[in-house]
Amino acid sequence: MSLDRIVSADDHMDLHTLPPTLFRERLPAGFRERAPRVEEREDGAVWTVEGQVIGSSGSQKGSGIVWAYEKAGIDDEDGRRPADPARRLRDMDLDGVDAQVIYGPPVGLPVADLELKDACVRVYNDWALEFNAHDPERLCLLAYLPTHSPEAAAAEAERIAAAGHRGAMLGLFESGVPVFDPAWERLWAVAGEARLPMSFHFGGGTSLVKARPGSWMMAAYVSALPLQLDEGLAAMIFCGALERHPGLRLVVAECGLGWLPYFLWRMDLMFETYNEQTRDYALKSRPSEIFREQVFVTFQEDPVGVPQIAQIGIDNVMWASDYPHPNSTFPASRRAVDALIEVAGEDVARKIACENAVRLYGLAG
Repeated sequence: MSLDRIVSADDHMDLHTLPPTLFRERLPAGFRERAPRVEEREDGAVWTVEGQVIGSSGSQKGSGIVWAYEKAGIDDEDGRRPADPARRLRDMDLDGVDAQVIYGPPVGLPVADLELKDACVRVYNDWALEFNAHDPERLCLLAYLPTHSPEAAAAEAERIAAAGHRGAMLGLFESGVPVFDPAWERLWAVAGEARLPMSFHFGGGTSLVKARPGSWMMAAYVSALPLQLDEGLAAMIFCGALERHPGLRLVVAECGLGWLPYFLWRMDLMFETYNEQTRDYALKSRPSEIFREQVFVTFQEDPVGVPQIAQIGIDNVMWASDYPHPNSTFPASRRAVDALIEVAGEDVARKIACENAVRLYGLAG
């Protein structure tokens, strides 16, 4: 038994896939000389800005990373397949995925000049709308918000909501201003009023282990990453950001499921223990109630968590393929969803692998 339609709520557009002339051609004239650009070097093409390398560009052959489409035997001529709407849609057809919600560069745009960075973010977000326009019912590349300034993030959220974006990502670990700081209040208000879902995605947040390819640390780092999102989730609930803005929806992406029933129970326990003693912001509702009204989580494959979905909330969970990353379910996503049906049942699986994302992002049903 298979679903008629499946939607992946967490796929990717990495820095190395972006068009090489994206910023140089689109930035306002005053920024173009300093624009991020691609340089060909002996060890491959790299993105640079003001002489500093900020990431690779194009093909990743020889890097030790094997992308999902490469595992499937698809030859990617230039390493930019995911940023080409036509090729991406062909891969979605092969995978049986009807629509994708797509996250941009996981470390954002590491540009030191903040004025230049803001301009680059606007260019990326405008290009994302053009990308989506190739098939708006199937492509939902999220906007990326600047993190150096809560005021800049709020202004860009206002702009991109008016332009037609259906969601935005905020780098939880990129800003020096923690998400519970009152400085972010305007952003939460803008997002809540515009019904613009805000996303935290895993990446960073660890203190002991780091991403070191070729080291045991790589496996330890990636194992620990999903759990680093617990602080952002707890902060957004207990500081009252969600409760004060009932129209705000928070997506905690690629966090997995297995740890969430315990964490929801523990937040409720701490609410009962400390809420009456809290002087700065005392919640009016239990954390688990706020979660079920306003928070969504995504997962790929989680045999520990899937049997516990009812404890998390069948309206709060969204399945994802993680295309084109190496551990993606591509090109066998239909098989992964069929396995979900076997455990959760067809009605629950339809919500998780389609209806919840359709409802949240306003996708065609």
